[in-house]
Amino acid sequence: MALAFVAVLAAASLVSAQIWVGGRGGGRTGRGVPPKWATPSDFDGSFVYCRAYYTSWYQEAGGSGWSTDYPGSDNNFSVRLAELTRVHVKLDENRLPNYVVVGLNDPLLFHCPMLFMEDVGTANFSEEEVNQLHAFLLKGGFLWVDDFWGSYAWDNWVKQINRVLPSGEFPIFDVPMTHAIMHTLYDVKGIPQVPNIGHWRQTGGGTSERYADSAEVHFRGIQDDHQRLMVLMSHNTDISDTWEREGENQDYFELFSPRGYAIGVNVILYTMSH
Repeated sequence: MALAFVAVLAAASLVSAQIWVGGRGGGRTGRGVPPKWATPSDFDGSFVYCRAYYTSWYQEAGGSGWSTDYPGSDNNFSVRLAELTRVHVKLDENRLPNYVVVGLNDPLLFHCPMLFMEDVGTANFSEEEVNQLHAFLLKGGFLWVDDFWGSYAWDNWVKQINRVLPSGEFPIFDVPMTHAIMHTLYDVKGIPQVPNIGHWRQTGGGTSERYADSAEVHFRGIQDDHQRLMVLMSHNTDISDTWEREGENQDYFELFSPRGYAIGVNVILYTMSH
């Protein structure tokens, strides 16, 4: 499956003008890019990549809060989802994927079946955001948080998500490889540790961004009382960089992107069918 998937992505990248290449240095993604706020017209039943906006109470090394990997990962994942599945992806007037940013206190949140968030170890939710995110998840919404590293970021995130979903009623658990989300379309046998491309280059292929404090990848979740997964947490790995940076370095692409897209596609299809 892995070799075939590499071939599919590589072939598609030759013909697709929609894949973005380059991060902050290229001026196309990262800090300083204003959010494309969601509007009612963005939602017509098609898939729209919804990135949640939140306020950070501190800055992580290498992170940029809500906008980490934005909007390159949002764009590239949407392109590949349309190529690899029959999911109808919302396009804008330029025939580019229509990704959006939505505030956790915005009523349009309930038009997003799924939310993406990164660098969540820095998040600081207001009471209004806590209440609305709680309602969103219990009404069938799904949240995937990614790209936060080390024990400090984990502890900070747990404090925030426990305000939304109290641990006594909604405990965090390790998602087993036998879970349906691992096999929705692609047979995912493990979660890779993906470093951001800068760390990978600077360390000659190192994968743990916080070294000993982030040596182990965690793939954890929270489910409702019907065992529906509501929150997915990929900790000590950066799955989103496999999307954002796929066109930047061939070795990085081959090592990480096929597995990152397989995980992402599985998550979307699980969300749409549960």
